[in-house]
Amino acid sequence: MNAKVDWKGKLSFTCSSDSGFEVPLGASPKVGGDDDGFRPMELMAISLAGCTAMDVISILKKKRQEVSDFQVKVETDRAVQHPKVFTSAVIEYHVSGKDISESAVSRAMELSADTYCPAQAMIGKIIPLSLKYFIYEGDKFSDAKLVIEGQLK
Repeated sequence: MNAKVDWKGKLSFTCSSDSGFEVPLGASPKVGGDDDGFRPMELMAISLAGCTAMDVISILKKKRQEVSDFQVKVETDRAVQHPKVFTSAVIEYHVSGKDISESAVSRAMELSADTYCPAQAMIGKIIPLSLKYFIYEGDKFSDAKLVIEGQLK
């Protein structure tokens, strides 16, 4: 895989890779940017969330779970001093649908963490990751009722 970042001026860049898609990269005005794109560390958290989300939803579909709404959130803690690396992260899986199996959700999370998600495998070697799940009964989170809450690791 290849990636590149093209400078657009100040602290603005356009990122691309072999897939051909582009992502804006920017910085806040207080450090000389125009607030016109993702921050690099945001993209690291997004890559972690996206990688495991793709695994888990794919596994849940294979397990014939009737998922109607799905979301993965990543909350990171960062060091106070530069280089302000991540010091820990919590990954939350929110799954809504009809009769969602807790064992199916936890197994999908385990498979993602232990077998399939390279982002989780790399980041998990550096910082502690906590995995939590929230299962809702209903179509959309806005109308659904939380029925099960749990944690792995």
